[in-house]
Amino acid sequence: MPKQRIVLGADHAAYLLKEHLKQHCMKQGIDVVDVGTFSEADVDYPDIALKVAGAVLAEQLPGVFCCGTGIGASIAANKHTGIRAARCCTREDAKLARAHNDANILCMGGRTIDPKEAVKLLDVFLTTKFAGERHAKRVGKLER
Repeated sequence: MPKQRIVLGADHAAYLLKEHLKQHCMKQGIDVVDVGTFSEADVDYPDIALKVAGAVLAEQLPGVFCCGTGIGASIAANKHTGIRAARCCTREDAKLARAHNDANILCMGGRTIDPKEAVKLLDVFLTTKFAGERHAKRVGKLER
C-alpha cells in the first residue's frame, strides 16, 4: 500500500497552524508536500492558493490550505478548475465535505480554530471517502 501524501499550505496568519498540522502528519507517517509559506512574514493568500491548487491537481493529492479564517483560502482555491475547497469548522463539516462534495482541499482558519481540533478535522477529512452515487451527479455539475 502506498504511503499517504498530502499538500499543506498557509498564509502568514495560519503559518503556525500549518506547522502544527505538518508535525501531526509526520508523526502519522504521512508525507507532506509543504508549499509554504515558511514564516509569519506577510504573504498574500491568493499566491499560496495557486501553489496549493497546483500541487493538489498535479499530484492528485488531498490538500489543506489555511489562512486567518479559512474563508479567503477557500475562495481563492476554488477559483482553480478541478478544485473543490471547503472551509470546515467542525468534524461534521469535514466529513460531509468529503462524503458529499468530494472536496479535495480542506480550508481552516489559523485565527479561528484550536490546533488540536484542527488535527481532528484533518484526520476526519483524510479518512472519509467520497460517497459517490447521487452526490457524483452534483459534483459533476460543479466541474462543468
